Amino acid sequence: MISIKTKSTNPYFNLALEEYALKYLDIEDIIVILWQNEPTVVVGRNQNTIEEVNSKYIKDNNINVVRRLSGGGAVYHDLGNLNFTFIVKNASNSVSNFKKFTKPVIKALNQLNIPAVFSGRNDITIEEKKFSGNAQYYYRNKLLHHGTILFNSDLSVVQNALNVKLDKIQSKGIKSVRSRVTNIYPYLEKKISTEEFKDLLLSFLFEQENQEQKEYILTDDDLEKIDTMMKERYLTWEWNYGQSPNFDMQKSKRYEGGNLDIRLNVEKGFISDLKIFGDFFGRNEISELETLLKNSKYEENSIREKLKSIDLTTYLYNVSEDDFIDCLFY
Repeated sequence: MISIKTKSTNPYFNLALEEYALKYLDIEDIIVILWQNEPTVVVGRNQNTIEEVNSKYIKDNNINVVRRLSGGGAVYHDLGNLNFTFIVKNASNSVSNFKKFTKPVIKALNQLNIPAVFSGRNDITIEEKKFSGNAQYYYRNKLLHHGTILFNSDLSVVQNALNVKLDKIQSKGIKSVRSRVTNIYPYLEKKISTEEFKDLLLSFLFEQENQEQKEYILTDDDLEKIDTMMKERYLTWEWNYGQSPNFDMQKSKRYEGGNLDIRLNVEKGFISDLKIFGDFFGRNEISELETLLKNSKYEENSIREKLKSIDLTTYLYNVSEDDFIDCLFY
């Protein structure tokens, strides 16, 4: 294991750093990065940003908005939140195995007598309250797994900044966002700062691997390339919001694998345009599935025939063909 340390709290830089480390650093060891952002909403790869954030609150409170590479739902970051990233080579069998990558974090927290457990499809909780959400992105033979840790975050802002869909709250039988999340700070026997917690967590992670701490120091060339990536992707409106055409039809339902929100135009019985949003996870780009289905007859058997040519789970993990058909037609 080797760590990359960043003192930057710029979310656009930090997400560019993750992508750069994933795609361009040829390191055999597991890479671990612990990082923090100034107040920011980070939306999932496949989400419709405009519908995920409270735009007026975001603007009035100078909160950044940025899209990440991985799927899943929107999350709020501030300096009371700590993010962790693992980048692993030859990890194709670990795709969507969230429990595997949260395990070392949970063990580290348990050593601090924090009763953290893995819960649901991608969360870590204390007493059934979420403090960590996790997501993944697969690139060639490498896997990026990252997650949040609400250490001492302003939970009131979480509720105000995000437009959390009612079906997501109601499906868990809980009435408010605030009652669903918690910080870990109140559970610490000895109160420490976020920075102290970050150092402690990193030490625990290396101890679990029975390794001395090793660090990769970013070179000037690395930093220049990260800066370019930040400007060309993460600072652009096209990446963070993107143009979404007007659609005639909207089909939206929640399944075990997450929320599906399908927008489509149908002309003379054929799908002329289609966009799939949601907080689902998937290994492949959802745009490939959208392209496959465009110009298809808007009819169940025709769509099922098209789906035979692909493995749908690589685009929509834990969403079955029947689920997809159900959302598209019923």
